[in-house]
Amino acid sequence: MTVQPVLDFHVRLAPRPGARERLLAALDDCGLERAVVCAGGTIDLDRLSRQLIEGGHVETDADNDAVLAACEGTDGRLVPFFFANPHRAPGSYRVRAAEFRGLEVSPAVHGVGLADPKVEMLVDVAAAAGHPVYVVCLARPGAGVADLVALARRFPQVNFVLGHSGIGNIDFYALALIEDESNILLETSGGYTCVAEAALRRLGADRVLFGSEYPLQHPAVELAKFQALGIAPEQWRRVAWDNAHRLLGEEKP
Repeated sequence: MTVQPVLDFHVRLAPRPGARERLLAALDDCGLERAVVCAGGTIDLDRLSRQLIEGGHVETDADNDAVLAACEGTDGRLVPFFFANPHRAPGSYRVRAAEFRGLEVSPAVHGVGLADPKVEMLVDVAAAAGHPVYVVCLARPGAGVADLVALARRFPQVNFVLGHSGIGNIDFYALALIEDESNILLETSGGYTCVAEAALRRLGADRVLFGSEYPLQHPAVELAKFQALGIAPEQWRRVAWDNAHRLLGEEKP
């Protein structure tokens, strides 16, 4: 894998002092040129880990203003996504959609299923704005990868991104479920190298995105995963750069 420009499609930024500076330093340390930024700190990690196993949800709003503030003045290096709270009406996203470049919905945090009309209303706004939709799925009725597939079929004009290599770190089943759904891409943070390798083979390099889930995972760890795979330079270029820019509606620099 030769040196190529990299856009990290999934980092988080919590509204804490110095978070922006730490993020930019991490990108510099790893040689990453750009990153898509979603709000972090919406839920305590101890509670999140319990919810992943036992269920439950919070109704807390993500600090999307902090994300916008962090992205300002970076000349497009940091790209803001809106982390929606489906427990709220979609109006706040609708009126601010032009300030953001994409949408995230997370049943893991807010506990609202992907077939819920509240989620569909948010995706309606994303469709009108031309935004991609990043989704974190769970092994739970209404929030699984099959539910994402059903949502993507209802919105064929929207590009969806299945986060974190699906559910768990060895989710080959997710690859099988999304294989025929051309508007679902896979973001690879957290998954084993075998899943990333299989995704490239089954989905093709045009449907795979590099992401790190910084600060919960250091970008260097996720870069090492692809380095270990030794994929062809043209494949890495698509995974690390071209696909992200296509979803963002940008010409490839």
